[in-house]
Amino acid sequence: MKIGLFFGSFNPIHLGHLIIANYMATQTDLDRVWLVVSPQNPLKPKKTLARDRDRLHLVRLGIADNTRLRASDVEFQLPQPSYTIDTLTFLKEKYPEHQFVLIMGGDNLASLHLWKNYEQLLAGYDIYVYKRPGADLGALADHPRVRLYEVPPLDISATYIRDCIKAGKSVRYLVPDAVLEYLESGTLYR
Repeated sequence: MKIGLFFGSFNPIHLGHLIIANYMATQTDLDRVWLVVSPQNPLKPKKTLARDRDRLHLVRLGIADNTRLRASDVEFQLPQPSYTIDTLTFLKEKYPEHQFVLIMGGDNLASLHLWKNYEQLLAGYDIYVYKRPGADLGALADHPRVRLYEVPPLDISATYIRDCIKAGKSVRYLVPDAVLEYLESGTLYR
């Protein structure tokens, strides 16, 4: 099976994430997309993150009705901060029957040269890149392992959603209904 790995903090998951994941699962040659909840991105501060299990729970709520998508906590078992090449190596050993593809935004492609062992990523894995409006794709856009996709843009940020929740404002239509219901019933991000 050909599995696309969509890494993210998902802090919280929102409709923009779901549009990308569903597009990749249904409009490309991928069989499934796994949304990999990252405990700590080495290029981002951890202080603004909700607990790992809370973010994973929100992802599961958000994708519950889509059989092509799966929430993954694989990085919870690995050393932190999480490095994509280490996660891919672990997954390749654990699931040798699958072919893994990395999914990322164009802004991440432009900074891929800063990632740990990025040459290994490019040598061993295809990278499916969704373009972001106004983002420079960088020098690797023409690499033979990189495929570019025009995913319908939806400019929503998790930071904006967290700020709205903290201010007591509605995030309806920005997150899946099940996620909204969970967020409104608790204190997460308040």
